[in-house]
Amino acid sequence: MIPFELKATIKDYIWGGTKLREIFGKESELERLAESWELSCHPDGESIIASGEYAGMTLTQFLREHPEAMGTSCSNVDEFPVLVKLIDAKNDLSIQVHPEDSYARVHENDNGKTEMWYIIDAEEGAELVYGFKAELTKDEFKSAIENNTLMDKLNRVPVKKGDVFFINPGTLHAIGKGILIAEIQQSSNVTYRVYDYGRLGADGKPRQLHVEKALEVTKLGPAEEYKLPAPDTAGEELTVQQLADCKFFRVFRFDMTDENGELWFNEACPSFQHILVLDGSCQLVCGGNMLPLKKGSSVFVPAGADAFNITGKCSMIITTV
Repeated sequence: MIPFELKATIKDYIWGGTKLREIFGKESELERLAESWELSCHPDGESIIASGEYAGMTLTQFLREHPEAMGTSCSNVDEFPVLVKLIDAKNDLSIQVHPEDSYARVHENDNGKTEMWYIIDAEEGAELVYGFKAELTKDEFKSAIENNTLMDKLNRVPVKKGDVFFINPGTLHAIGKGILIAEIQQSSNVTYRVYDYGRLGADGKPRQLHVEKALEVTKLGPAEEYKLPAPDTAGEELTVQQLADCKFFRVFRFDMTDENGELWFNEACPSFQHILVLDGSCQLVCGGNMLPLKKGSSVFVPAGADAFNITGKCSMIITTV
């Protein structure tokens, strides 16, 4: 099997903007492109294969016929484990929390959600919410929601391009306006909103909140500190940095700084690999087949694929399990 491109599912949420179209060339008839689900087998938005002999199939259909393409790293899971998104927050997202697996499976028939954010770009003054300033009791948390004083108790963090945040289940959080993000997460679509700035949905009514469930799953304190490993300069033309390594996914950023640069993947990987091009352009060659890639390209590399190489000046995120 050889790598193939994926077409994303686009989501139109009220806080979304137009950068995914303008910067990454995402195509949609929707006015707002809040999220593009670049790698997904979740029933709420599946990736479509866009190149090669399986073009037109959903990734889910392909993996049902070729489960070996997930790799031996996925041998103990019943479903595709990860979801990769691009997110354009023109406006603030709701203050929200995600449950862990056991709670989500009982109450939502879905997975919990561990996630990682890589800040692709951020406007001046942009910030996000990341846990509480200090420890609270459950009664204090509930009272702050009811009395509209929750924002006073939240930890707001200024962000810049290249920052990384790891969000464990139970961490109260929100992406702020003016931030463009690559998100790598468990395959899940469970979100509990606790505050939404009084905004109205498409039906003209306030968007649903999930306060009671949030009270059951939220960790009532500061977010766990996340220490990003130092970059590894593999050569003058290549920098590699591990962004995350947890039981659900591993994520690396590769920066190739020379148009004639070349990156080889010689060994068969025990996991599928997903490549998301964040900047520049390059080409992927595998088994005599060439894929030209540009900013926004999303590529699935089946486990056990032949050796391949990537040439060109580009930045990309590669996700495995």
